[in-house]
This record gives sequence, C-alpha cells and structure tokens, in this order.
Amino acid sequence: MSPLLAAVLQLLALVAALALTYRPLGDHMARVYSSTRHLRVEKWMYKAVGADPGTGMRWPAYLRGVLAFSAAGVLFLYLLQRLQGGLPGSLGFSSIDPDQAFNTAASFVANTNWQSYYGEQAMGHVVQTGGLAVQNFVSAAVGIAVAIALVRGFAHSRNGELGNFWADLVRGVVRILLPMSVIGAVVLVACGAIQNFAGIHEVGQFSGGTQQWNGGAVASQEVIKELGTNGGGYFNANSAHPFENPTPFSNLFEIFLILVIPFALTRTFGRMTGSLRQGHAILATMGTIWIGFTALMMWTEFHHGGPALDLAGGAMEGKETRFGVGGSSIFAVATTLTSTGAVNSFHSSFTGFGGGITMLGMQLGEIAPGGVGSGLYGMLIMAVVAVFIAGLMVGRTPEYLGKKIGTREIKLAACYILITPALVLCFTAASTALPTPADSMTNSGAHGFSEILYAFTSGANNNGSAFAGLNADTQWFNTTIGLAMLLGRFLPMVFVLALAGSLAGQRPVPATAGTLRTEKPLFTGLLVGTIMIIAGLTYFPALALGPLAEGLA
Repeated sequence: MSPLLAAVLQLLALVAALALTYRPLGDHMARVYSSTRHLRVEKWMYKAVGADPGTGMRWPAYLRGVLAFSAAGVLFLYLLQRLQGGLPGSLGFSSIDPDQAFNTAASFVANTNWQSYYGEQAMGHVVQTGGLAVQNFVSAAVGIAVAIALVRGFAHSRNGELGNFWADLVRGVVRILLPMSVIGAVVLVACGAIQNFAGIHEVGQFSGGTQQWNGGAVASQEVIKELGTNGGGYFNANSAHPFENPTPFSNLFEIFLILVIPFALTRTFGRMTGSLRQGHAILATMGTIWIGFTALMMWTEFHHGGPALDLAGGAMEGKETRFGVGGSSIFAVATTLTSTGAVNSFHSSFTGFGGGITMLGMQLGEIAPGGVGSGLYGMLIMAVVAVFIAGLMVGRTPEYLGKKIGTREIKLAACYILITPALVLCFTAASTALPTPADSMTNSGAHGFSEILYAFTSGANNNGSAFAGLNADTQWFNTTIGLAMLLGRFLPMVFVLALAGSLAGQRPVPATAGTLRTEKPLFTGLLVGTIMIIAGLTYFPALALGPLAEGLA
C-alpha cells in the first residue's frame, strides 16, 4: 500500500469516527448545560466555593467569575512550581525559576500549554498531576463555559442572563471531560502508553550505554491534553514520544480526541438555539476548512523530489517512522487548526509551505474546528461579521438567529478579531528588532523569522506548539510569550461575553423575505470567504517574509 493511500484511509476512518460520535456527544452536551438538576458531587463543589448554581448571571458577573477563577489558577500553579523542590514526589528536581514558572502557569491556565522546559527533566509527579493535569481539565471547561454563554446570548430573550459560570464550569468537568478522559486513558494504556508513578531509572540503548528515564501518569494526562485541546506533553518530544503515543492506532485515536468535542459543539449550538440546521452550517464551515488544509498539507509533504525523498516516500525529516508523512500531516493540521499544540513531528522540519500551513491554521483564529469552546465562539464571531458584510451588500440591518447585529455588536466583534493579530505582530516585531531575542534564533533569514513568528502566533492564539529551533527559555521569551498567552486568552473573552450580554438583552425579530438564510450553503461559502480574507489581509505580509519566502526559494 502506498503511503498516500494509507494516509487517505486514515483520514476516512477519522471522519467516520467523528460522524458516529457527533450526534450523541453534541446532544449530551446540550442536555448537560440545559439541565436544572445538580449531582451530589457537584453540590459539594458549589458549597466549597460558596456559589449558588441557580443564580443567573449577566455578562459582567460571568466575566468576573472567569477572571477570578483563572487568576487563582495562575497563582496556585506558580506557587506549586516555585515550591517543587520541597514537595514529595519531586524526583529530585529543583524549584522552577520565576520567569519560567510564570510562563508555565500562564500557559496552562490559558489553555495554551506552551512549554519552554523539558518535561521529563523539570517537573515532578506532584506538579505534573496536581498542577498541570488539573489545569488541563479546568481551562478546557472554562472555554466551553464561555462558548455556552454566547450560545445562550443568541437563545435568550430580553433577560440579559447567560447562565451561571460556576455551574457551567463544574458540569463541564464532572459530566463531560472526566468520563471521556477515563475511557480514553484506558484505551491509551491498552495501546502501550505508560501510567505509573515510577522514579528515575536507567534503561539500555540499542547502540550501547544507558539513558535515564522517569515514569509518570502519562496516559491520563495525554488524554486530557488532547481532549481539552491543551497540548502540553509529559515528555519533551510530546506526542512523538513512544510513552505518550506508541502506535499508529494511538496516533489516530489522539487526533480523534483533539477534534471530537469542537466538532460536536456545533450540534450543541444547534440544539440549544432550536435550529439544528444552523449548527450544520457552522459544522460545514469548519469541516470545509479542515479538509482543505489537510489536503494541502498532504500535497506539500508528499510532493517531493530527489532520490532520498523518493526512497523515504515523502519529506520524512523530523517525522516519526511509526506515523509517516500521512499520520504526521493529519496530526499537524488537527493540532494547529485547534488550540491543542500537541505535536507528533517537528513542524520546523516540514517543507516551507507545510510550515506556513501550520502557521496559517493558527492565524485563522483556530476555529476549524478550533479549541474546546474557543473554536465555537470564535466561529460565531466570524458568523456575525459575515452577516454584517452581507447586510451591507443588500442595504438592510443584518440579523443572525433572530438578533439584530448593530453598531455595538459589530464593534465588539471587531475588537475580538483585532486583539490576537496585534499581539502576534507587535511581539514578533519587537523580538526581531531587539538584539537579545534575536540571539535565540538557531537559523537566520526567512526560517529564523518563521521561528519567532510561529512562537508568538502559537502563544497569542493559545495553541502551544513550537516550530523548534528557537531557544524560548529566556527571560524575554518567557515573559513576553506568557503575556501574549494571558492577553490572547482572556481579552477576547471580555468581548465575547459582552457580545453575549448584548444579544441576550434583545427581543428576537421575526424572519422576513429579506433575512439572510444563515443555514444555507450560500452562507457557508460566505463565512469561509470572510475567514480567509480577514486572515489573509492581516497576516500575509508577515507570512511573505517567512514561510512563503522559504517555500518559493
């Protein structure tokens, strides 16, 4: 079987698995966030934080809950790392330096999981399981909660309430993420991923000599890092490491975990707004971009020349022979079109155009299907902009799901769209111009510029993957990427929740003959075009200096 055919069959199997889970998972999540019943364990959690889950919140109160909880998470994770040297189960590792502890705390709370350290050489069992793994759960739940709040903004009428943040947070963890993670961890252990609390031990090498390895609760952390679109690996090699991703089947299963909740949330959106066809239109938009990017990645990575590449069956530099070009290409697109950032190959070693595709996937806003929660609310923001553009074309006030898109709504959507590019381009420009950050580049020229552009694109878009070749463990990059991650995560949420509150306060308007049918294929095409044009106008000059220049050369 040719490598290309094997890759196509993997893609078809993945699409089939996602299709089978789309309806039951999407409906389950709609029931979770619409239910008025609380489980006993959930009541204990509400009592512990002093929250009343039955109290509805307007958007300022909902936002305060998001920010207060996340700030507490940053502080807790920072202190846990700074005290690691005195904690049990530290494996002899010392406490983390202040700048790196800040970067890591910001990274995991912001659902980015950017890592400027070697996981197996820096973090002990307590920090890994009690700190990083816990944040993988709750940061993903925060993203889903904000998305659900925006959905309620479209669904509710004139009351201005978006639900209760604490109830949404707890339900997301207890009823969705935890059960799915238990099942997924069992599957990964069956595939060969490790799950233990072993200490450091020496293992023999085929070439002679020994190497030190430590164990860990890897399978359980691996599953939530993919399922919650977090991405931080237990080991430095991330999902290319055989302890995390042992076989081609586990590789495909991890890609499935990355995509399953973001795609299914479109069904949840349709169910909660009372129009499944609206959810199908958003799903079609996400699916079109994802399939298109995957096809382009396979083309550029299988499109090779020369005897060495012909014998390898593709551009195999930086890729695992267990997964090949196909498995690496599908994984790379899935992880950069979502906010996951896990990698099973080095994106820096992809072809020039292949590296550009991974960057552009993040620069779209990671909305196809995007991160857990963040992908849906990012796509709905784009839908609001697309409806506004259509309204300008025909000269009438735009409407989406029965809510008018006026001056306030489009200003909030515009602010959401502009924040991330501003962070990426300003921090990239500063890092390129200043002498100290530039010294961290392993490569010069277009590829060196791509390393820095990729780093801030990954950080500000809460992805977390790295291009490799950039020494990011410096005070400058730890601090600036940390700030980019926090601002890129929580400033957009301010505008999302403000938009949700504005929509929830409106009275729905009835559809007329002039209303744009947003459940039709025409709107899907308009939405895809809007997304690509906005990203292109924003990032094309920077891409032309980096991956495009390298690819054309």
